[in-house]
Amino acid sequence: MPLVKRSLSLAGHRTSVSLEPEFWAEIDRAAAEQGDSLAGLVGAIDIARGEEPLASSLRVFVLKRLTNSAGT
Repeated sequence: MPLVKRSLSLAGHRTSVSLEPEFWAEIDRAAAEQGDSLAGLVGAIDIARGEEPLASSLRVFVLKRLTNSAGT
């Protein structure tokens, strides 16, 4: 499966992240449901990730979100 690269500004710096389209779709959905922009949601995840790679942190965010919604 090809990765989709998106570029955005985080903390005033441009960065690019490559993820599978299914992960981007869920991140877009989460941002919309929270009334946030993509950059706002990814920025919040970026701040909380510590030393973990951003792409990994975004995938874990999606997995936790889907796990939590499946349990409700």
